[in-house]
Amino acid sequence: MPRNPGRLFARATVLPAFALAGWLLVAFPLLLIGWFTPLAGLAAGVPAVALASYAAVRWTPDPQGEPPPWWPVAATLLVAAAFTAVQLAYHAEALVIRRDPASYAQYTIWIAQHGSLPIPQGRELIAGDDPGLSYGSLAYYEVGEEIWPQFLAGAPLLYAVGLWIAGPAGMVLVPPVVGGLAVLAFGGLAARLAGARWAPLAALVLALALPEQWASRSTYSEPVAQLLMLGALAVAVDALAERVPLRGRWGRPHLLAGAAGLMFGLGLVVRIDMLRDALPVVAVAGLLLLARRGQAVPLALGLAVGTGYGLVAGFGLSRPYLDHLSASLDPLLLICAAVAAATAVAAALLWRHGGPRTDRPPWLPTAAAVLVGLVAVGLALRPLLWPEYGHGDEATASFVGQLQRLEGLEYDPDRNYEDMSLYWVGWYLGLGTVLFGVLGACLLTRRVLQRREPHWVLPLAVAAWSVAATLARPAITPDHPWASRRLVVLVLPAFVLLAVWFLAWAGRRVEELSRTGAGSGGRAVVPVVAAAGAAAMLVPTAATAARGLDYRSDAGTVRAAERLCAAIPDDASVVLVDGVGHYYGQLIRGMCDVPVAAAADGAAVVRAAEGIDARGRTPVLAAEKEGPLRAHAPPGARIEHPFHVRADQDPSTLMEPPSGPWAFHGDVWVAVLPDELPPARGEGR
Repeated sequence: MPRNPGRLFARATVLPAFALAGWLLVAFPLLLIGWFTPLAGLAAGVPAVALASYAAVRWTPDPQGEPPPWWPVAATLLVAAAFTAVQLAYHAEALVIRRDPASYAQYTIWIAQHGSLPIPQGRELIAGDDPGLSYGSLAYYEVGEEIWPQFLAGAPLLYAVGLWIAGPAGMVLVPPVVGGLAVLAFGGLAARLAGARWAPLAALVLALALPEQWASRSTYSEPVAQLLMLGALAVAVDALAERVPLRGRWGRPHLLAGAAGLMFGLGLVVRIDMLRDALPVVAVAGLLLLARRGQAVPLALGLAVGTGYGLVAGFGLSRPYLDHLSASLDPLLLICAAVAAATAVAAALLWRHGGPRTDRPPWLPTAAAVLVGLVAVGLALRPLLWPEYGHGDEATASFVGQLQRLEGLEYDPDRNYEDMSLYWVGWYLGLGTVLFGVLGACLLTRRVLQRREPHWVLPLAVAAWSVAATLARPAITPDHPWASRRLVVLVLPAFVLLAVWFLAWAGRRVEELSRTGAGSGGRAVVPVVAAAGAAAMLVPTAATAARGLDYRSDAGTVRAAERLCAAIPDDASVVLVDGVGHYYGQLIRGMCDVPVAAAADGAAVVRAAEGIDARGRTPVLAAEKEGPLRAHAPPGARIEHPFHVRADQDPSTLMEPPSGPWAFHGDVWVAVLPDELPPARGEGR
């Protein structure tokens, strides 16, 4: 057992992010060239992950200062392990595409089983170019004769490992493990910035937060992005702990800086909005260059490589999705280009004079701290003074209107509730954490500009920018827990980290005051202050989560999907008769590995069935209800109800945190048509 527990903790908390980055570096090119298979993944992925893990152990420096005791290390590891165990017990089985997790799941299933994109439509195995047939579905775009999934490849590339090991049942167990590793990484970040003794509290508050638990129970991309970003911040803190000159041989600080930049950039392979969150890294790299710090160049190079991966992932494999987001993505790309150009120009102009003196004039740090506080006050007053309206599409407005009626709210379907974003944080973390977090942000801003907390420059820049940008424009359908996704990657961790740092600072101040004036009685106040602050953070966070997460979403769906695929012959081509295709089209295509098309009307059903039969394949009709199948299926057809799920699903609330599940009813009926089809009967059979 190592004599220095801090050494073990430092390495263990960044190792998962190193391993994830190593996997993405080799897995994405395999998918890009169409070789993403278990054998290729094993051959390329195992060495890459092993090397990345070795780098994490070899490069991560020992923590500075006196080694911490064992108890905070053990407590943080216990929190992460307990979180993982609870998430595994309550993991979801979202395979029916209603929202993003099932879309990511079906994306995972396709690339894990076929190794490439795009998805072929298989129209030549149904009825050719019949105008009454369509091949796209919810979150899957029909483009020419191909189908493209909606999102980016990062999360599916990781979740595919679980599918290779244990099928869909193994795939849905990966997100809880990733979530647990993200909690561990956050504990390591808190230890680096607030002190090892505060790491268990930080990890526990984040682990108790309802959005943190909810997101890591399903195949969302947020847990993967969070692990990368928190790991990148921790690695960056390690990289910048030592001052090295701009010129000279590269050593451990340079390698760590390059790894941190790479992780920040690879976040873009997972989520397109990571492009926004990584922007402060560009500016900080410029400041490091002006300060003649050797970490500047490798940080920028790593960021460039990771961002290049992300842009290829987006424009190469998710172009229809990015086209859909063009109204917001195009301005973001211009902003990123402008920030990079402005950083380069500023670095060139200021090269001789060095970086700006942020502590001059002396009032500037205090003014900046006051500005941070005013921004927080503005966000708190926003719902009263500047309520937000407009969704961009009628379907979202209609959905919001339905929820307003369910909650007994004033009917105003154009209300988008973006102005409530700071209140969302308060729902899930409590007023104490929000208040401590804001105070911590104000105080740290002042101290950073006074050059008293240099190790906080990059973490504070990333945290402040991400929080401000996300809360200003969440850009998401405002029902919960769905909307809480926007808080998971960096907003909740930022508030918790800043709040814990503020408690640590307040504890030190109380202790200093007790030494100078209050004697031993004053020193006794220190643990009381710490305990009261911890309770103010933990109790509301736990209370909100306890009343809303005691269920498994979509439980039983994996088994039902297996029954559905067993009911469809291997040589079948499936025609979707009613709205079943909207939710189940890609499930049948990907999990059952048969071509699928949705028919626009009864005549299209007839033509498709005849076309399938003429091609020597077995026609199969599918519908959500039995009635449409009876109308179209000829005598002798075998009608079954293999997909039948009655389970819980996530609720939808607008003005309060979720407090319990809604019911999920999933049904697919199939009709396997006989080999010899009788003559058509009008529009049906």
